[in-house]
Amino acid sequence: MSGHRPFSDLKKGWSPERLARHEALTAKFEAELVSLEQLREGLGISQEELAEVMDVQQPAISKLVRRSDMKVSTLRELIAAMGGELHITASFADRSVEIEDFRSAAA
Repeated sequence: MSGHRPFSDLKKGWSPERLARHEALTAKFEAELVSLEQLREGLGISQEELAEVMDVQQPAISKLVRRSDMKVSTLRELIAAMGGELHITASFADRSVEIEDFRSAAA
């Protein structure tokens, strides 16, 4: 899934109303637990738009957002294509720790 464009390129064509909805939904999702498909839908991004950003065909997006198991690098690319950044946190009874190994792609 190389060769994808920044999500900001896709948002350039959005109306002010759509941008406002996107920002409101983004804030709402910060406190919720959602599936990747729900996240995509809630952000107002169609599978076709996401496919364009990731430089893949729409059916690949349909399969990808419904997977329950995938590589961290694939998940990172998908989240980046939706305009986000992936953080992996391990939760324990007494604390939560962000795992830095997965913050960015290996150089």
